[in-house]
Amino acid sequence: MKVNVLIDSSGWIEYFAEGELAPKYAKYIEAANSSEYATPAIVLYEVYKRIKSVKGEDAALKAVAHIIDRTTVISIDKKIALNAAEISLKTKLSMADAIIKAVAEDKGAKLVTGDGHFKDFRDVVFIG
Repeated sequence: MKVNVLIDSSGWIEYFAEGELAPKYAKYIEAANSSEYATPAIVLYEVYKRIKSVKGEDAALKAVAHIIDRTTVISIDKKIALNAAEISLKTKLSMADAIIKAVAEDKGAKLVTGDGHFKDFRDVVFIG
């Protein structure tokens, strides 16, 4: 499956927590569709955890449901796991960030993020 866009956890969290940068993410999130957008399963974990901590369980469940309904959720298979490990060794990214980057590379997707760890990578749309 070839997708065009992968929104990092930071983007989803900013949008659903109604943060200062939410309007900048809105054009990507509101255009999301399962044929063009992918989401690594680990993003569900990060979004649910953060939104639940700041807005409660109902808001967290709605956020995750939106992601699941509007994007294709990608499980971590052996190819992505090993590529993520290589990315982490080369770049010092955390496990979650390396998995997100590995999925973006595997799917040929632009990574939309506000996470400074990704700022200098190719194929990144940095929102800051």
